[in-house]
Amino acid sequence: MTTLTFRTAQLSVAGGRTLNEDALGQGEGIWVLADGLGGHGGGEIASRLAVNAVLATTQVASTGLPNLTEIIAAAHQTVVDGQQEAARLVAMRTTLVLLCSDGRNARWAHVGDSRLYGFRAGHLWVQTADHSVPQVLALAGEITLEQIRGHADRNRLLRCLGQERPPKPALSEATVALQPGDVFLLCSDGFWEWVDEEEMQQTLAETSEPTAWLESLEQRLLERAEPGHDNYSAMAIFVDGSPT
Repeated sequence: MTTLTFRTAQLSVAGGRTLNEDALGQGEGIWVLADGLGGHGGGEIASRLAVNAVLATTQVASTGLPNLTEIIAAAHQTVVDGQQEAARLVAMRTTLVLLCSDGRNARWAHVGDSRLYGFRAGHLWVQTADHSVPQVLALAGEITLEQIRGHADRNRLLRCLGQERPPKPALSEATVALQPGDVFLLCSDGFWEWVDEEEMQQTLAETSEPTAWLESLEQRLLERAEPGHDNYSAMAIFVDGSPT
């Protein structure tokens, strides 16, 4: 039998903007990241409300993983309730991506274009699909997945928290049994826009520490990001194990 533990590193930077509308947080067996939508007003409030709601309503126990659909519905309702607090908040929106684990298994969910990447044995193993117009075009074969990054409609989201109707989250297809050496990356679009999947995998092979990995990826981002670039945030979760 193997006992699993987790090492986590995180970063959240305003980038070329004056305001950081990203938010992230972690609790016992839960990691969550949100990206407030710029241009809607109150994005920084929406993202923080969503993250806090997830952390407040999620208790990951050894008896099983929580219902992620209910968790995201609660976070959405918290943002909707917050829209009533002031006129400038009436249209605030945010993305959300989360990972949870009971120490043996994991599940994840997301709404919008904040992503989860999973690596197993050093190779990209899972990648969430954005709820965006370019993602639909990619699924239809009209553009490649790589072309999503520079597409003119990349910021046109089809689902987010705070919209009129509760969004349907995308869930991991099944509960996943974790293995020592598994690595997860949660990140906002301001992060993955400038760092591609091949680079994520390559830099992961060069380090065994989550902080060093994020620093390496951030360095690549900063080398190519354009002036005024978006906020960027990321969380790295390394799964460790030892025989018991």
